[in-house]
Amino acid sequence: MKIKGLITGYIFLLITLSAVSSPGIKLLHWEEADSSLAKHGKKHKGDDKPLLDVENTAMLIDAKKEALLGNADKAIQMFTYYIQHYPNDPSGKFELARLYAARENFDQAYDLIKDAIRLDPQNKYYQIFLAEVCQQCKKEKEAVSIYENLVKRYPAELDYYFELAALYLVVGDEKKAADIYDIIEEKAGENEDISLQKEKIYLHLGDIIKAESELQSLINAFPDEPRYLSMLAEFYMGNNQSAKAFELYKRVAEKDPNNPYIHMSMADYYRKTGNKEKAFEELKLGFANPNLDVDTKVSILLSFYTINQIYDQLKEQAFELSHIMITTHPDNPKAWSIYGDLLSQDKKYAEAKIAFMKVISLDSSKYVVWEELLRLELQLSDYQELYDHGNKALELFPDQSILYLFTGLGAVQLKRYEEAIKILDHGVRLVVNNDDLIAQFYMYIGDSWHSLKNTDESDKAYEKSLKAKDNNPYVLNNYAYYLSLRGKDLERAEKMAKKAVELDTANASFEDTYGWVLYKIGKTQEAKKWIGKALEDKENVSSEVLEHYGDVLYKLGEPEKALEFWNKAKAKGEGSELLNKKISEKKLIEHNGTE
Repeated sequence: MKIKGLITGYIFLLITLSAVSSPGIKLLHWEEADSSLAKHGKKHKGDDKPLLDVENTAMLIDAKKEALLGNADKAIQMFTYYIQHYPNDPSGKFELARLYAARENFDQAYDLIKDAIRLDPQNKYYQIFLAEVCQQCKKEKEAVSIYENLVKRYPAELDYYFELAALYLVVGDEKKAADIYDIIEEKAGENEDISLQKEKIYLHLGDIIKAESELQSLINAFPDEPRYLSMLAEFYMGNNQSAKAFELYKRVAEKDPNNPYIHMSMADYYRKTGNKEKAFEELKLGFANPNLDVDTKVSILLSFYTINQIYDQLKEQAFELSHIMITTHPDNPKAWSIYGDLLSQDKKYAEAKIAFMKVISLDSSKYVVWEELLRLELQLSDYQELYDHGNKALELFPDQSILYLFTGLGAVQLKRYEEAIKILDHGVRLVVNNDDLIAQFYMYIGDSWHSLKNTDESDKAYEKSLKAKDNNPYVLNNYAYYLSLRGKDLERAEKMAKKAVELDTANASFEDTYGWVLYKIGKTQEAKKWIGKALEDKENVSSEVLEHYGDVLYKLGEPEKALEFWNKAKAKGEGSELLNKKISEKKLIEHNGTE
């Protein structure tokens, strides 16, 4: 009936406006109003301002039209003009107050709506608007007084009671707010939102008994709704009444065995009462429930365990729960992603890779998953898959520079150097404000040009890498070594090689490079020391290091020992192109200066 009344009123307004705008009645614009008033305005005896007539109503319509069209400045000007000529008409002041309020000029809005109410104190819409303005002006107590009067005048309007209760909460009178909510419940019946609001109020007031009774009344009103039992159980848990909570949890499990949250609540109960084994058993039951979504399971998991516990002390439990998730939600990419993260953290890279491949098969739109997959393939030296998956990732995310680095690395390892250069050169152009990444790109570009025997381009790339970051030990090492093989800029090569071993003191390859550069500039005894240090890494010693050591020994006058190390180098399977000749001729044969 309320909605119908509003519609009827709206239709009446349309009819009125239509009549005012009909051809037989002139619709005055506000600029014309002043002269019209002088000619046609009607006056009360003793009043120097005319009463409202059709022409005056037309002025209001014009002003309102400007407001509806969004021409606020024009509308304010027109309503201001109107109330100057019709100071006893509250409607103009009300409309002007609304325009000022929309501009957050609440002080002017307050004065205008107060004046409108003085002229028409029974208009409830003016009262409601004044209450809104009062709240914006920090006059909440005045707003309370307004709604106290409104509920007396209109006791059937529940909305006014809700507003009054909310205002009581704003001014800190929680007891009166609770009383108003009681009245609403008497008029409208039991309501979950109201009961829960009252529970919060009573908890804040420290009245635990009344807070409990609100939840109990919900259970009494809706005995078939197990959710309210869970709420009361959580209330008991929060107020150190775990035994009562446990009894309610059992009732929920009996009433609703498929309830997705009950096992989680039981797990929380057992955890808080110190029974970790039972807590874990309940967690497993909850994780096996397909009605509980993955996001909720993950948030619960993180509320039970810290990240360090998951990755350290409780790793086995975390793995078991994660495995239950992928079994329960086999087509959920997030479940597989979490499982993959756990495997990766546990350094089970091959299994983690399988999990992330599953994620991509279910949802290929997540960039972070592709990046993690490529990292794992690099870690596992799966260069063909690194290259293949890198290219697929680039089709989906062509603006992600790191993907070009991974894909380019795959191409380098597959000895597709020209392709690697194209990929890396494209990727480095996408890098912004990351010198470390730029240095890595140019390092691999330099390595690729070196493999193609283009020393000029290789040198340019290494220079760009060092310009971006001058302390990258890998660039310093590689560049120094390649220069030494060509006999070029040996003093600089020595400085770079020395800096590399200072930056990474446990790298046998760097030690060998530094020793080899020292050998090339004639510091043979010192070269023996550094290449000898490289030989201490017996498991990873390369044929190159063994051959270098043999060259140094020969230079120091120990040809028999030199031959011994050359043979060791050959036994490793690789060496320089001169190694066999050194062995067959039993003498040192120097490089001709080209790589």
